[in-house]
Order: sequence, then C-alpha cells, then structure tokens
Amino acid sequence: MRLFLFDVDGTLVSARGAGRRAIGRALEAVYGATGPIATYDFRGKTDPQIIFDLMGTAGVPASLVEERLASFYDRYLQDLSDEIRRGGGVALMPGVAELVRRLGARADAVLGLLTGNIEAGAKIKLEPTGLLPHFRVGAYGSDAADRARLPAVAALRAETLARRTISPERVVIIGDTPLDIACARAFGARAVSVATGGHPVEELAAHAPDLLFADFGDVGAVLAALLDGQPGQ
Repeated sequence: MRLFLFDVDGTLVSARGAGRRAIGRALEAVYGATGPIATYDFRGKTDPQIIFDLMGTAGVPASLVEERLASFYDRYLQDLSDEIRRGGGVALMPGVAELVRRLGARADAVLGLLTGNIEAGAKIKLEPTGLLPHFRVGAYGSDAADRARLPAVAALRAETLARRTISPERVVIIGDTPLDIACARAFGARAVSVATGGHPVEELAAHAPDLLFADFGDVGAVLAALLDGQPGQ
C-alpha cells in the first residue's frame, strides 16, 4: 500500500488568486489590517502561518490574532466561495484529472491531500473539479501551522482507513514548492515536484526532489515514475 499526498494550489489547481483576495478581505474585516499581502509569498505556507506572519508584520498582537482566528476563518471561507464563483471556478493543472482518477482507481494506493489550506478551504477549491471524492484522507493547515507536521497526520489517517501500517518510505508527497520537498524530507517520504506553480524546474531541481516534472501532461510517464521510481523527465 502506498500513500500519495497532493498539494492543492499550484499542484492540482490554480484558483486564479482567489485565496489571496479572500484572505485580504477577511483580514481587513476581522483585524482591520492586511499587512504586506501584495508582496507576501504564499507559496507552500499554511493558512495559519500566513495569517500570523501578515498580522505580525502589521503589528497585531499574536494573542489577538489567535482570539479572532475562528471569526477570520468564517469570513474567509465565505469570501473564498464568492471569489471562486465570480472568477469562474478553478483551473486544473495539465494532466491532473486523469492522473488522480487513474491513481485513485488502484487497489494498492490511497490518495490524500497535504496542503496548507484549512480543510474547508481546500474543499471549496477542489469541489468544482469533481476530483474531491478521490482524496480519501488529508492533512491541512487547520491541523497544524507547521507544514512539516502534516505528513504524520495524513499517514495516521491513512493507516486508520487502510487498517495497516504505512511506513514513511511508502509515502509520496507531491507539490510545487521547495517547502513541499522539505516537508517530505522531514518525514522520510519520497518528494515529487512539479513546476506548475510559481517555481521553475531549475529552482526545484536545486532542492533535489526524487522526481521532477515540468507538468503532469504525459500521464502515462508520470504514473510509471510514481509507481516504479523511474526517472520523471
């Protein structure tokens, strides 16, 4: 049994900036400030990390950020749904739909999400794609602000689902940022990178992932590499 954990933004879909806009509106409504949201690098960060970073820079005390976090998330989820609806939904990355469906149909694989999005936010972004039912487990920014803690959460949930132990070397973490690679390394999982987010192939290659793809357009080659450890390019 292998566990394949996919990041969401930049790996599976593009929400066309809906998340950043929704976070900005919710921050202004709940905390009265947005911090340097226009220049802040969201890539690979968890939602709580983003919020605490932005509000810390804006001078909002961490205790107040924590006190109002539930209210922030309520407003953010409402704004995210509105943003995605107004923006025409989300865009799937090349090959993702077929890759997810083919992997999800395998009896020897469990598909899951490992994302910095809070769980409800991830589901809002993936619901329009029709792929959400293929992801049987997940670990989210709502589980931990530190991304490195999320693989253990997802693996435990997968073990409960599969009723068997899944060792770290049987876990594959798939993402589009160097932080996804670091997350996989910290857990002892295989790191798979795809350059469909904001990081080009050359930048990702410098972090030495186990497999690296420009995109998932050649689904057959990607599947062969994921399942057999063959070179991905």
